[in-house]
Formats: sequence, C-alpha cells, structure tokens
Amino acid sequence: MVARAGDRPEVVVAPGARLGEGPVWDARIGRVVWVDILARRMYLTDPGSGATDEIETPLHIGAVVPRASGGYVAALQDGFWAIGMGAPTPLFRVQDARPAMRFNDGKCDPAGRFWAGTMAYDEAPGAGALYRLDADGRATRVLQGVTISNGMAWSADARTMYFIDSATHRIDAFAFDASTGALGDRRPLVHVPPEKGWPDGMTIDDEGGLWIALWRGSAVHRYIDGRLDQAINLPVSLPTSCAFGGADLDELFITSATEGLSKHERAAEPLAGALFRVRPGVRGVPPASYVEV
Repeated sequence: MVARAGDRPEVVVAPGARLGEGPVWDARIGRVVWVDILARRMYLTDPGSGATDEIETPLHIGAVVPRASGGYVAALQDGFWAIGMGAPTPLFRVQDARPAMRFNDGKCDPAGRFWAGTMAYDEAPGAGALYRLDADGRATRVLQGVTISNGMAWSADARTMYFIDSATHRIDAFAFDASTGALGDRRPLVHVPPEKGWPDGMTIDDEGGLWIALWRGSAVHRYIDGRLDQAINLPVSLPTSCAFGGADLDELFITSATEGLSKHERAAEPLAGALFRVRPGVRGVPPASYVEV
C-alpha cells in the first residue's frame, strides 16, 4: 500500500539542516523536538506555524528526550547531559568517549530508561556501542560492536525491543526484560536491500507497524510482521528519522539532511534538510520520558 495522494509530505520547517535527526513529540508544550547533530542545535517546533525555538549545545547532539522532572536529557558527543533548565549540564560521561566518536540516535523505553548509541565519525566497522541510562543516572554499555547505531522502538507489551545498526541493513528484534532493561536473544526481523537505502531512524504505531526512514532511499517504509506494508515517498534522498506527534498522534514528522550531498545533488533537492509532516492514516504511541530516582 502506498500513501494516499492527500497524504503527500508537507514542509513544516524550511530546508537546510545539516544532519536533522531524532524527532520526538513533547505533549507538554505541543511541539516537535528534534536536533541537527552537526550544527549542535536542538529545535522545538510548533507544527501549526512552523515557529521554532533553538538551543545551542556545547557538543554534537545525537538525540534528545523529554525529562519527567522537567527539561530534557540529551546524548551529546561524550555522554548524557541535562538540557533546557538553565545551562547544559553533564550527567554521565560514557566510558569510551573520545574525539573520534559521537552519539547518533536514542529513545526512552516504556519504563523511562534512555537508550542511545554511538558511532565513529568515519563509520569504522564495530566501533560503536549501545548505552542505557538508568533511573539512577548511571549509563551502562549494553551492546558492543555496533557500526552506526540508529533507530529503536518497543512492542506494546514491552517484551520486544527493535534496533537498527544501519551497516547491517537490518531491523533486529531483541527479547526485552521490561523490569531490568536487559536484552535477550537477538533475531533479524527485516532486511532492507541496499538498493532501497540504509535503514536509519524508526518509530512504531499503535498497530505495531514499524516506520523506518531510509537514508539514500528517499522514503519512509512501514513494516508489519516483517513485511513491507506502506511506503511514503519523499522529495529528498536523505530522510533520517520519523516520529508521531500532534494532539492525536496521527501526524508523522520526518527529519532529513544535507550532509553528504554533492553540489549537484543539493541543486536537485531544494527541500533537503527540511522537517516534513505526513498523515499516514494510523496513530503513534505516546513517547516515554526519561524518569530518574
């Protein structure tokens, strides 16, 4: 099934983001919160008007999530930081932080733990890891040997965690222990053919459908039970991530990038780096916030 003509993507924020990423809906303020990793910017966008406030961060910012106690927690280049309640403040520096590495994507699980993964700037195979920031403010390295840590999502019963390492061209499913945050058996769920692009950011809808942004694929795909169910074509080749938002969680917001496009490609893609919105006919699930003790 292909997105209906009336659901063609519309631009919410003008193009130009270097590496737009990590959208998340913040119901507290009715805004989409997203980042431009390489510009060191966090954005808070009103989806109705497109009006956007921005917060500059001291390091490259890979992901941000609402914090239950107020403000946000972000995965910056070297670890986890508090953002939005005064000056950015470091919370936990990860054990393998170094100049050649950065955080790339992240999300909270249903219990309020913040998961975020790293990658090397040069995309060196296996150099990255996946971390979990627990309620006590300490981060644990949960998965090693990751190349490009990307999208995450959890099933409605919180027994399965979905994860993307873009270099594998797969969406994998882990058995998940919601009480402890431990990962169990890993299995491949979806293989994305290289000619379709690289699987990047991910979100889940209330029917269990997984929505995957395809870097170099000019599309967002929806998978049900591992099978392609719906495709949203985009006027840009580098969509990066997606998230449901809006008052009824029926709007899908899609980030995109300009970084990596040639001069010719930039000319051919005037909307590259925009934040898009589409109404795909399903609803998302409320995103979890980071909860601390």
